Amino acid sequence: MDTVLVVVAAALVVTDHLVKVLALGVLPGNRKPSSAMAWLILILVIPLAGFVVFLFLGRTDVGGARLARQREADEAIRSATDRLAPADVTGPPYLDSIAALGRNLGSLPLQDGNHVELIAGYREAIAAMTQAVGTAASSVEVEFYIAAWDDVTGPFFEALVAAAERGVTVRLLLDHIGSRSIPGHRELIARLEGLPIQFHQMLPVRPLKGQFQRPDLRNHRKIVVVDGRVAFMGSQNLVEPGYNKPRNHQHGREYVDLVARIEGPTVNALRAVFAKDWYIESHERTGDDIRPETAPPHQDGVAGQVVPSGPGYATENNLRLFTALIYSAQSRVSLTSPYFVPDEPLLYAVTTAARRGVAVELFVSEWGDQFMVSHAQCSYYQALLEAGVRIHLYPPPWILHSKHFSIDDDVAVIGSSNMDMRSFALNYEVSLLLTGGDVVARFRAVEDGYRAMTRELTLDEWQQRSRGQRYLDNTMRLTAALQ
Repeated sequence: MDTVLVVVAAALVVTDHLVKVLALGVLPGNRKPSSAMAWLILILVIPLAGFVVFLFLGRTDVGGARLARQREADEAIRSATDRLAPADVTGPPYLDSIAALGRNLGSLPLQDGNHVELIAGYREAIAAMTQAVGTAASSVEVEFYIAAWDDVTGPFFEALVAAAERGVTVRLLLDHIGSRSIPGHRELIARLEGLPIQFHQMLPVRPLKGQFQRPDLRNHRKIVVVDGRVAFMGSQNLVEPGYNKPRNHQHGREYVDLVARIEGPTVNALRAVFAKDWYIESHERTGDDIRPETAPPHQDGVAGQVVPSGPGYATENNLRLFTALIYSAQSRVSLTSPYFVPDEPLLYAVTTAARRGVAVELFVSEWGDQFMVSHAQCSYYQALLEAGVRIHLYPPPWILHSKHFSIDDDVAVIGSSNMDMRSFALNYEVSLLLTGGDVVARFRAVEDGYRAMTRELTLDEWQQRSRGQRYLDNTMRLTAALQ
């Protein structure tokens, strides 16, 4: 027995050292230094357990078959948009290069002639989407990270059912894990299965059915397209503003979002993103849905460019777009993100802008709804405040969930993407760049409303936080880099 124990102990020691040596040579490969360092620390501290965690969460590979369908759809979109002439849009000197960047990253061009309306009210946004679905004549495409049938979203789902019953093709995509977190999810799926709505769950994690990838790779997009003529996109999920959580209702906690309603050529770019996601999940081609020229232009002077991003892309499309725009700013940058956990490129872009005299402000919630993310976010406040970034805290019980930013008086971006490592590397996201007309002024009005609601965090106040909070913030910052 003693011999067996000695052999087992020796084997564990050898395995421990072998895992550490292998990690040193394997983890840095094709991985950000911050991410590689975080994984190395985890494995060096708890070798065997850390290695098991790495096996489940260490790769952003979505699978060969899924990646092949995504690339096939991207090539179809590129082919369909190659024949479009570049938009003749008047804008800041850097606009042409930004538009070229977006085109090279996501295959979709900058297109003029869009009418854009910003909807800041949560229930008003759902009502507007419901009204649009009620007018559908041919197709409705709906894609959400979180979808739930409740008292607020019920009219929307009823409008989908009514549209399907009158012969409209209704397609619905909802994220498998994201929607499962909401009470009533099983009942929703059972209900949908008995309705004339075509639906699929995105990125399903069902190991017993052979459906498995890294479980925290999610589709975080929010898109609604009706008849290829009107679209909605932004930060808002398809669920009541308290997310059907009793604790949220108890504290009066509701989410604050911003949604864009679009008419014009950009609608077809959003439709192309949906068509790609539908094909990836269903293997069904939606034919003419990726044609970019079917939506008529409006004489509204707003140009838009859709930039999709996600694990299947070779580059972090949203991160590159965001940093390029922030580096282009000359006078003002206003950022709104519920989860601001930047990697080095974004942190340097934001702090560099502030240090070269650009007025940079960041709107975030004072109370975080995700423990680890909230503390990781707080770990960056010191560097931001020291650089001169003004941080505005949106008061509890509300959660500022909007995701948008504006650059000078020239460009605004809205979409599903947070400014965090998860949205850059692990989530499928969609962003919409807007320029022209008074569109940036309308974003400024939204930001002014936030500013009136918030209080400003000062460096003196932040430096008074406890040592325990500092330790917790820094620890959670390390976990945020585990990509």
